[in-house]
Amino acid sequence: MAKTPAIVSAAEAVSNVKSGDSVYFSCFGCTPEILIEELCNVGRSGKLCNVKLIHTILLTEATYATPEFDGIFETYTFFVGDSTRKAAREGRVQYIPISLHETQTLFRDGYMPIDVAFIAVSPPDRHGYVSLGLSVDMTLAVVQHAKRVIAVINPNIPRTFGDALIPYSSIDMVVHDDRPIKEVIYPAPSAIDKTIGLHCAELINDGDCLQLGIGSIPNAILSLLENHRDLGLHTEMFSDGVIPLVEKEVITGRYKKIDQGKLVACFLMGSHKLHAFINDNPLVLMKDVRYTNDPFIIAQNPNVVSINSAIEVDITGQICADSIGQNIYSGVGGQLDFIYGASRSPGGRAIIAMSSCTNKGVSKIVPTLTQGAGVVTPRSMIHHFITEYGRVDLYGKSLQERAKLLISIAHPSVREDLAKAARERFGDQFKI
Repeated sequence: MAKTPAIVSAAEAVSNVKSGDSVYFSCFGCTPEILIEELCNVGRSGKLCNVKLIHTILLTEATYATPEFDGIFETYTFFVGDSTRKAAREGRVQYIPISLHETQTLFRDGYMPIDVAFIAVSPPDRHGYVSLGLSVDMTLAVVQHAKRVIAVINPNIPRTFGDALIPYSSIDMVVHDDRPIKEVIYPAPSAIDKTIGLHCAELINDGDCLQLGIGSIPNAILSLLENHRDLGLHTEMFSDGVIPLVEKEVITGRYKKIDQGKLVACFLMGSHKLHAFINDNPLVLMKDVRYTNDPFIIAQNPNVVSINSAIEVDITGQICADSIGQNIYSGVGGQLDFIYGASRSPGGRAIIAMSSCTNKGVSKIVPTLTQGAGVVTPRSMIHHFITEYGRVDLYGKSLQERAKLLISIAHPSVREDLAKAARERFGDQFKI
């Protein structure tokens, strides 16, 4: 007979955490807020020390990473988000650089043992399964290998399929909470975003299989695809911009070779409209990150188009996407997973798209990366590069040829300075 989880209060659940334990939090809209709040309460009582907290993006305040919890909690993340950026600069959140598809390996292969997993799930169905909802990613691996699994059951968490469904009996303790789950509302695309989106859309053909990253540029691209036909989706995440394209039968997945007709992802971030769209929707296939982000799985679909962004690129094509100088801003994520996967896909195209300047007018195309900046995508793997000033293909080009191409789509105000830097680097024979 299957085990029935104990139904307990948040205080009783959190009492299972001991000093020196490693605790994992499921992420995005499935952040187990009630357990995190109670854990902080216990931390304040002086009963805990040296507890290791592990997560990616949480849609809640990182109270546990403030000075009052020094010596009580040590926080580690695979991706620095809005709530942890300040704490990361202060050294209270430690960043683990790793490609997204490998994160689950840390738990499955014992590199990062977990004592207690805090997760949030949908209520059990009549077959005895709950759903991980918006956060399958590496959470499934943690559930399978943690010593103890404590779940918040929330009726507002959408019931998704695929690897999201786990046996209710795989949970040790349950806490009930019915608070609304957090939504993410993306800003409307700017005029620059729309211009970049247009350049990207020109590289997308009917029948292509898409992967898009996070932010206003992906939404701008999606808004320009309404006249396309039979697009597919295999991505690490998607948001609201996909919904109208599914409803208008622009995204059908007809030409995918694997998971034909399905919208494949491992985590989701969006509004309550997205949550309603994916709830009990058999079109949505939520998968383990070792599947969605494995370059060799990605490449099984033909004509994969991956579109990601960058913080900075040097004139040789080195892509920094996780830091501003030495300060970690985001994470490695799945950029390299999909660039490699799209490159291996028959007919595939890998694209990096970004505005030419920051909001403060500082060029993102630079002679050399800022000191301390991390290279997420090496120059050997870069293909199409896009700004609002155009698109270029860097693949197979020499360093000098790359410099000329990148300078041609930099902001006009910095092109002369970039050309001067290129001549200093490559010699007086360098000409624009």
